[in-house]
Amino acid sequence: MREWSAARVAGAAGAEAIEHPRGEDSHTGPLRAVIDSRAVTRGDLFVGLPGERAHGGEHAAEALRAGAWGVLVGPEHAGAARAARASLSEQAAGGAVLAHRDPLAALQELARSWRRELGASGAKVVGITGSTGKTSTKDILAAIAGSHRRTVASPQNYNTEIGLPLALLGAPADTEVLVLEMAMRGAGQIAELTAIAEPDVGVIVNVGPVHLELLGSLEAIAAAKAELIAGMAAGSAIVVPVGDPLLRVHLRADLNTITFGDRADAADVALEQVLSDGSVLIRAHGRELQLQPSFSQAHNLRNLLAATAAALALGLEPGGPLHVRFSALRGERLELADGVILINDCYNANPMSMRAAIDDLAGTAPARRVAVLGDMLELGPDSPRLHREVGLHAAERGVDLLLAVGPLAAEMRAEFEGESYGAADAEAAAELLGTLLDTGDTVLVKGSRGVGLERVAEKLAAAQGR
Repeated sequence: MREWSAARVAGAAGAEAIEHPRGEDSHTGPLRAVIDSRAVTRGDLFVGLPGERAHGGEHAAEALRAGAWGVLVGPEHAGAARAARASLSEQAAGGAVLAHRDPLAALQELARSWRRELGASGAKVVGITGSTGKTSTKDILAAIAGSHRRTVASPQNYNTEIGLPLALLGAPADTEVLVLEMAMRGAGQIAELTAIAEPDVGVIVNVGPVHLELLGSLEAIAAAKAELIAGMAAGSAIVVPVGDPLLRVHLRADLNTITFGDRADAADVALEQVLSDGSVLIRAHGRELQLQPSFSQAHNLRNLLAATAAALALGLEPGGPLHVRFSALRGERLELADGVILINDCYNANPMSMRAAIDDLAGTAPARRVAVLGDMLELGPDSPRLHREVGLHAAERGVDLLLAVGPLAAEMRAEFEGESYGAADAEAAAELLGTLLDTGDTVLVKGSRGVGLERVAEKLAAAQGR
């Protein structure tokens, strides 16, 4: 947005420009948008949104004093922002004050306008959703596209009605590929994100039992994910798992549908072979691609198929070395003292991702397998059964020791016949785990975000001298 005037920024957001920027910023637009006044740097547009404890608009003055290009606030906070601007020295740059009755709607509208500006310059946008693996698929696709085009991807967890617009507005004008993650907690949310991002390529990694408490059934979850399909323009490309009956009813004849899966005779993009050196052969639309990924987990190889399909839809040709730096707390491996290996995968959890993480633990641990598993939240009435099934899966995959954290995870122990312990919360689990580990153990730490199992991983790493 740097080349946009304040009037154009205001018009794109549907806001009123009460004060225009001055100084060196008087003829330029903002570099990005931020919602935390503490994170404001020179050239930022601060957007004041309501929060759990306070309204962000109350901090507009702080943002201006920190050098913000300007602030976008509700009318009730515009007066204080103008007063703060007036108190700044005439030499201070920045100082625009934009007002809108709904700053979040204005932020989203501004992001949609910037997306169209990028598109007019040739940029392509990919929107990725799924019950599990969407962040890793985003990371993999960003790595593939980054070797061909100037690529920007959603940072961290910028995948909501607030985060996605911020990610979009952070993309510079010369972006060629923009990879955006889309999170879903209920019906209508993917539709909202799709309307903002207007993706050229959509990816649904999978559909699984996540947010059952809110949506009630797998069919409803699939329908919520399929809002991405419904919202895409005719002629766009949609990437889906091959033969998924939950998604099949939502597919459209006017979209270019690309399927991925394990069988080359059924899917457009399929894993053909994993070679002894870790390279993978992928059969894609009848031709063979060879990649050397920096990862080998089965679930991430499947995510690689989805990312490869999306890359092909963008007109890119994946191949050769592929180094992926996955987002934090998603399968990170740390070698600790005494040969202990920590698999820190505690960003979130659901039945699908739990099974995948347990499979990875079982397939890679050279010695004793230890699983520290926390509650899986938002699963509704089936929660006890789904937790017991995870415990059974851990037993079947040869996990040697299970530490279940939280009241829901306690159900896992009912189907786990090996050595097991329970802990009420993350703090108790961290204390107990230190007494249970042996030299050479591989420890998986995974649970829903609300359980806070990162504290277990942090304490373990600190105790082991990392």
